[in-house]
Amino acid sequence: MKIGIIREGKTPPDLRSPLTPLQCVELMQHFPETEIVVQPSEFRCFKNSDFEKVDISINENISDCDILLGIKEVPSEELIANKTYLFFSHTIKKQLHNRNLLRSVLKKNITLIDYEVLQWDGGNRIIGFGRFAGIVGAHYALLMYGKKYGSYHLNPAHIYKDYNEMLGQYHGLSLPEMKIILCGDGRVAHGCIELFKKLKIHHVSQEEFLENDYNEPVYAQLRSEDYYTRKDGHEWDKSDFYKHPDDYISSFKPYYKKADVMLNAIFWKEGVPKFFSNEEMKSADFRIKFISDITCDIPGPLPSTLRSTTIENPFYGYNPFLEKETAPFIKGSIDVQAVGNLPCELPVDASVEFGEQLLRHVLPCLLVEDKEKILHNATIAKGGELMEKYHYLTDFVA
Repeated sequence: MKIGIIREGKTPPDLRSPLTPLQCVELMQHFPETEIVVQPSEFRCFKNSDFEKVDISINENISDCDILLGIKEVPSEELIANKTYLFFSHTIKKQLHNRNLLRSVLKKNITLIDYEVLQWDGGNRIIGFGRFAGIVGAHYALLMYGKKYGSYHLNPAHIYKDYNEMLGQYHGLSLPEMKIILCGDGRVAHGCIELFKKLKIHHVSQEEFLENDYNEPVYAQLRSEDYYTRKDGHEWDKSDFYKHPDDYISSFKPYYKKADVMLNAIFWKEGVPKFFSNEEMKSADFRIKFISDITCDIPGPLPSTLRSTTIENPFYGYNPFLEKETAPFIKGSIDVQAVGNLPCELPVDASVEFGEQLLRHVLPCLLVEDKEKILHNATIAKGGELMEKYHYLTDFVA
């Protein structure tokens, strides 16, 4: 079996790698009949020479590989027919910008396994970059606050070699009072919480958050049942919520009246109500001044997320009265970060963790046996057809 690690072709280029050089070595040691070849890249966080130092071949031509591993969407013109690909396709929510990608996958008879839908029996995701998205998203929220008010200075994560070095800039820093509301309970949200714990930002209950003021930074965490309620007043049901989101309304108002900073780390799907409306954002009691939209769905639950941003230019301002983008950090604006590839800020750390998950839980199923049908259930297309679980995408690609 020959596995190729592809060069990321999306613009801006992604810096992460599905496997590190040492993980490539480990994979071939555990599966001696497996060979790995790496397509050269000027942008990958591991240099071509890092792979060559451990005797991993660098080759532009990967057409003889059986399995091709990437990270982000592969440009349609770069897809090689009749191959098995693993990457984040961002098609399962019918994302319009990737319609042609899925069409090309079908046309070229490609087997597409999407990392996003690799799940355990209970529905929890097996693999992902959520932890580092949360860490960097929370860091950006704090960076924005300091930048707007001039009370302290923080640098973006990507100028540091790793997570620990990024954390070093907080040493001796005393953060001012601010109330942070964190929405979500998955890997992304727990990445945010990890940073807050390291910075000793105190967690308070929802009741304390709404009722008290503090002379230090604090955060409260909300899950979907905390900010959505049934229209008919019946008991909350998570399964029903995602099946019938039209039966629910947002109950987030008490929190936007008390929070300075909002972090969005939720799983969102079409039809789920927005946290708040454009009109609510114009209200005098709308207190939020900074939004770190980590999951960055467009369109999504936040009216202020007009577009995704980049690592080079991560921020913009939002004028709620004009409902338009402005320059960031000016008077009257709500400042937004909406970087779509936050883990690229710490690409080495993110790649190491991702590769460990890939090695432990996914590649053995691919190279030996998929007993639990983990790969089968995450296969969007095969043999030029959508798999049964993904037939709902038929009208999307038609």
